Amino acid sequence: MSNTDSLISSADVAYVAKLAHLSFDEQQAQDMAGKLGSILEYMQQLNEIDTTGVELTTHVLPINNVFREDVPGVQLSNDQALANAPEREDNFFRVPRIL
Repeated sequence: MSNTDSLISSADVAYVAKLAHLSFDEQQAQDMAGKLGSILEYMQQLNEIDTTGVELTTHVLPINNVFREDVPGVQLSNDQALANAPEREDNFFRVPRIL
C-alpha cells in the first residue's frame, strides 16, 4: 500500500460519493482514492512550507472600489418608465401571476 492510498480509502470515496449522489464501481472508487490521495499528499507538502513573515493574501490582484457614489439622479415619470412595457395596467407593469 503506497503513502497516497493510506490518506483516503475506497470506503471514504464511497461515503463522499453517496453524499454527492454519485456512484462508482469498485475500480473507479480505487482510482478516485488514488487521485484524491495524491491531492491530499500535495496539500501536506504545502503545509510543510515555512511561511513565517509572509503577509496574508486574500486577493492576488489589488481591489479598487468601482462603485459610484449613491446619489439620486433624474427620475423617470410613470409614462416614461412604462413606455416600452409589453403590458401595463393603469400605472403598473403587468406581469404573469407567479404561484
